[in-house]
Amino acid sequence: MSDATTTDLYEVTMAMSYLREGMTAPATFSLFVRDLPPGRGFLIAAGTESALDHLSGMRVGPEDVDAFASALHRPRADLEPLLGMEFTGRVRAVPEGRVVLAGEPLLEVTAPLPQAQLVETYVLSLLSHQTAIASKAVRCVLAAAGHPVVDFSLRRAHGPQAGFQAARLGALTGFAGTSNVAAATALGIPAVGTMAHSYVEAFASEDEAFRAFARCHPGPVTLLVDTYDTEEGVRLAARVLRDLDRGPGSAVRLDSGDLAVLAARARTILDGAALPDVRIVASGGLDEYAVDDLVRSGAPIDTYAVGTRVGVAADAPYLDSAYKMVQFDGRPVMKLSSAKVTSPGPKQVYRRPGRPDVIALADEPAPDGGVALLDTVMEKGRRTAEPPTLEQSRARCAADLAGLPPAALRIRNPVAPRAMTSQRLDALTARVRQGIEDLASHRSVMQP
Repeated sequence: MSDATTTDLYEVTMAMSYLREGMTAPATFSLFVRDLPPGRGFLIAAGTESALDHLSGMRVGPEDVDAFASALHRPRADLEPLLGMEFTGRVRAVPEGRVVLAGEPLLEVTAPLPQAQLVETYVLSLLSHQTAIASKAVRCVLAAAGHPVVDFSLRRAHGPQAGFQAARLGALTGFAGTSNVAAATALGIPAVGTMAHSYVEAFASEDEAFRAFARCHPGPVTLLVDTYDTEEGVRLAARVLRDLDRGPGSAVRLDSGDLAVLAARARTILDGAALPDVRIVASGGLDEYAVDDLVRSGAPIDTYAVGTRVGVAADAPYLDSAYKMVQFDGRPVMKLSSAKVTSPGPKQVYRRPGRPDVIALADEPAPDGGVALLDTVMEKGRRTAEPPTLEQSRARCAADLAGLPPAALRIRNPVAPRAMTSQRLDALTARVRQGIEDLASHRSVMQP
């Protein structure tokens, strides 16, 4: 089976029906986040590149048809119209690394209706997860206020693939490295790591452990000092580093306890041992809130290693995201369900320095000073350009952050900017709504 089967069953049932009814005209679906999670002043768009990889390789093969038939308890012949289906559509998307707000499309798919429907689940899953993680990671960079942040999330991420994405998204948003060897190798980012408590416990003493580790690794080393008594661990580490002349570039890592107090004591011990160049790395349940507290307290911590809480976006592990049809066969459509109303028609988002973003119709001219966020990244099922590099996405992210108001960047109690809608979009929304309501009223009158 291929990834085409990684979809919700109702995508298959709808695609089958569309094909039976001959409904293969182009449809446009818009993917957006209705409301930001609590504690978020903005989101960072991510997942587009993974989605494009999926779409460019999507093809329903014989084994996929067998799987669909089995899941539906239907004869294989009923599902054979799906055989050979590929994605042949267009994708317009916000480039990875850009700031996005509530209601703004991250991506729009225009393709024959069965295709656009069948890819919904996979695409929505990719963008929802990666945007949530990127938006968490970038807050750690902001909280660290210029101190390096590194990714330690792999061991408790929601699976190895999620761990790989966390490493990638950390790099995209400004992290200095990752403990994930596979991600570091594949992405060309620094691999970072120290030792575990088990290493220290395997030796008769901390002193023996530190010396053995230093003998094995001739360059700068980072020694984990809190297996037993943290302050004594720092003293032993200082002695070993001084004896072996390993100070510059080396570090001690604190992984538990009151990190602000312990960091201050560690700094005093290291400086007293004439090791001012030995850095202090902090880890252990850190996220942007803990990092912010430590930075504001003036803790002498040089590098922050964040893991579980960031890799799973613990305080906001999901987004209120949606993938909704906005046009079919040239006809704008919308949803009127309570609290889930959508707006019709393909969209564009225009960013204006110092002013609210404008969500407009795709064919509207840019307002004064407005820069379009959605680019055409796929035509006829193929990418229109090479994927951006991590460095390019990282630079985009930094530039967009610089344009946000300070209140949106706050770690606690941020105030999210709100996008406005254009007059033409408002007018179309009112017209389509009225048409739907008139049709419902007419049908009600016609019923006996």
